[in-house]
Amino acid sequence: MSKTYFLPRSSSAVLTRRDFVHRSLLASALAAASAPALLRGQNLNSRVAIAGIGVGGKGSSDISGIAAAGADIVALCDVDEGTLKKAGALYPKAQLHRDYRKMFEQQKDFDGVSVSTPDHHHALAAALAMKLGKGAYVQKPLTHSVWEARQLALIAKEKKVATLMGNQGHSGNDVRNFCELIWAGAIGKVREAHIWTNRPIWPQGRNRPAGEDPVPATLNWDVFLGPAPMRPFKSTWPDEDGKDGKKRRGGTVYHPFAWRGWWDFGTGALGDMACHLMDPAFWALHLGHADSVEAISEAATAEMAPKSCVITYQFPARKTEHGDLPPVKIVWYDGGKKPTNELLGLAADAKSPDNGSLFIGEQGKITCETYGGAPKFTPDSKTKEFAKPDQTLARSPGHHKEFVEAIQGKVLKGMASLDYAGPFTEMVLMGNLAVRTGKKVEWDGPNMKAKNMDVSKLVKRDYRAGWDF
Repeated sequence: MSKTYFLPRSSSAVLTRRDFVHRSLLASALAAASAPALLRGQNLNSRVAIAGIGVGGKGSSDISGIAAAGADIVALCDVDEGTLKKAGALYPKAQLHRDYRKMFEQQKDFDGVSVSTPDHHHALAAALAMKLGKGAYVQKPLTHSVWEARQLALIAKEKKVATLMGNQGHSGNDVRNFCELIWAGAIGKVREAHIWTNRPIWPQGRNRPAGEDPVPATLNWDVFLGPAPMRPFKSTWPDEDGKDGKKRRGGTVYHPFAWRGWWDFGTGALGDMACHLMDPAFWALHLGHADSVEAISEAATAEMAPKSCVITYQFPARKTEHGDLPPVKIVWYDGGKKPTNELLGLAADAKSPDNGSLFIGEQGKITCETYGGAPKFTPDSKTKEFAKPDQTLARSPGHHKEFVEAIQGKVLKGMASLDYAGPFTEMVLMGNLAVRTGKKVEWDGPNMKAKNMDVSKLVKRDYRAGWDF
């Protein structure tokens, strides 16, 4: 008799220090026992040295995670002096830098980098590291453009270096369990998926504010701009009228954190969240290149990503290790847009989750959370229960530990290294081509060209002098 499918407790659950130490020691022991003799003697027992590029916010937690995974932090780089000094106090042996280009010239004693900068710096920082034979951990989205994603994957392949994209959910058990469920045929062949997020939670859909403010003494604005065109610094937006009639103080325009909605620096809500939320679909459905993409957006401007959008990708039939898969439609929603409750199989007055996915197959419908967790058959699904499938994917020792071990020579099969993350990021970011052109893009994926218009300046941007490849 079949049993209802359920997932084990999410790997993102909080660990006690004792649990963490125990699991780390156990993982290390198993790795050492299974590795070749030469690897056991030289690589797995050696210390890994890491340079952190972008050390505030997510950069801070990435560096902390890499250090906890057994690496030494020997260099730190950030455009903000205050942020840099704060990180330096945590890692007193690290050399401090304000420009990663100079860091690569001046310091050589590290094995890899963690790149957690604004999106427009990801590709150049990672490329410089990999060309020097160093590993690269790069936050999501991997790059700022489709072309950059292709280039980083090619460089990683050529240099044979350890790489990992920072979509940490890819390292969890949830997405692996979900893939195994889909591959086992829980809902038959998938024809459609709907994926949504409540982002953005930062300003989008605006134009550049007028005027110019003094650049803070602690901020290197020229290096912050990096590959992007020069523009004047602006500290805060003008005060705004609130819904209650009271004046609201305008928020930060660019730095810190508010860069994500600007096309010159970020990739909007799609770039921020799709490398998390679309991962179960890309992996489980073997998506590859889309045939076309079109978007309906609200308040997109030449300067900023829209307040909300619905993006529809169409993928062709695919021959895969899990059989022949039919054409599939993937629909992305952000800014509060969601699939209808009718499509989700919910009552008209029910509240759907802020973030999630719906997969529609020939034999049923499943919803899941951000990283593929908590899968449930919808109330209107043909299939109501399914036996838990066998485990076919290797489980991760931990997100940041994957990167450290890859530098040491132990590469986890199925990790989000750039042979996976490059094509995935290409697929995600082509959605912004439709947003920015306002037209349906007929896509030639292998050649990174639109068949029905010229999008070359969006596929590959122009780089400011001193910051190109």
